[in-house]
Amino acid sequence: MSGRAWGVLFVLCGAIFLEGVDVAMLNVALPSIRADLGLSTGTLQWVMSAYVLGYGGFMLLGGRAADLFGRRQMFLFWLTVFLLFSGLGGLATEGWTLILARFVTGVAAAFMTPAGLSIITTSFEEGPQRNKALLVYSGTAAGGFSIGLVVGGLLASADWRWVFFAPVILSFAILLTGAALIPKSPRPDRGGQGMDVAGAVSVTAAILLLVLSVERATHAPAAQTALTAAASLLLFLAFALIERKTSAPLVRLGIFRSGSLVRANLAGLLFAAGFFGFQFIIVLYLQELRDWSTIQTSFAMIVIGIDAILSPTLTPKLVDKFGNARVIFGGLLLAVLSYALMLPLGLDWTYLMMFPSLIVLGLSFSLAYGPLTIVATEGIDEEEQGVAGGLLYTCFQFGAGLGLSSATAAIDAATDGTGPQAMLDGYRAALVVPLVAAAIAVLVSVFGLRGRSGAAAAEPAAAGPVLESAETSR
Repeated sequence: MSGRAWGVLFVLCGAIFLEGVDVAMLNVALPSIRADLGLSTGTLQWVMSAYVLGYGGFMLLGGRAADLFGRRQMFLFWLTVFLLFSGLGGLATEGWTLILARFVTGVAAAFMTPAGLSIITTSFEEGPQRNKALLVYSGTAAGGFSIGLVVGGLLASADWRWVFFAPVILSFAILLTGAALIPKSPRPDRGGQGMDVAGAVSVTAAILLLVLSVERATHAPAAQTALTAAASLLLFLAFALIERKTSAPLVRLGIFRSGSLVRANLAGLLFAAGFFGFQFIIVLYLQELRDWSTIQTSFAMIVIGIDAILSPTLTPKLVDKFGNARVIFGGLLLAVLSYALMLPLGLDWTYLMMFPSLIVLGLSFSLAYGPLTIVATEGIDEEEQGVAGGLLYTCFQFGAGLGLSSATAAIDAATDGTGPQAMLDGYRAALVVPLVAAAIAVLVSVFGLRGRSGAAAAEPAAAGPVLESAETSR
């Protein structure tokens, strides 16, 4: 890999690192935000879910925009929007303002992330080089999450608003570096194709209503919940019909003929649901039941960050030897084990009693996340790489939103009364949510094992990355 190739990869890793840091820092700051702004558990969940909905709901549109309007242009423009609304979140004095800022920040990430991923998948030849780049990329995302846990705890202990201001500084540095290093390229020939706005609106509304129906299931009339869920399903059906009829679909339905792509997206959705739901429960348990500080919670959770070390070092070797599908399957099995180990959670558990679950979850993430990214984009035509990346990250964020709302619903349903034991009962019941999600993901991934060693390591590819600068046309 040339120095220019490493430079571009460095910038794109910086962006995904930023996304991981942003989410992780907010996660450990949630109790401080609740205390300062006086938010309920449901509203607090929406501080996280608003970002998830903006991210997941507009990801498909973001992926398509990268393919149609240029990956570099989309990446840099929406990184700027991300910067501005991160700063606005830090200035919020009301819950609704913070939720709105998080939603727009999520929309910005929805355009920025698939653009960055598709720059990698179109700049590195499919095979060992692309796999290496993607595993470094996923390892950096994991590193952002791990470092964000600690940094977020430190910043929140001073003032939670710094959790929003710190990404402003980082994103500004990435913006300047990206403008200098990412090669300019001709604007893609769209052939008269426009944006599928109707498809984007319908699928975003469908996701919003589905998550809302799950979140309100325990404290809203059954008829109202059923109506919301039905409206969500109708919107998903409308989305499918729109995509079938339009001349420029947001997602070409034929892309779903790839069994490996479908399995990777379903497994990614379920894995994210379990992972985000689990961390939400554990943070609340440590800080609100055990009275741990944000710094203590951050250092307790950082062990999950072992994936930042293993993803670019151990995982590539395992992929070369066993293939992506088998490595993914092993990672998902470890997730089931991790969540099962935490089920007997008690009022007086020591950190050593929680440690096995947390370290196993870090191992699980290192094995599953990177290979899922590879499988979800492998064999896809270059002009649809943005859409493929958008699909994967939509599933990650959709899964995260469902995991958070399902965990919240489970806590509310199982918490009968007040006091430590009632709170513990709620957390224990909610821990079943990530366990079930991971178990279903294992069943989905089983079908990938029937292929040729899970589409093992790709054939050796051309020696160098395709990162030559092209003539720009603005």
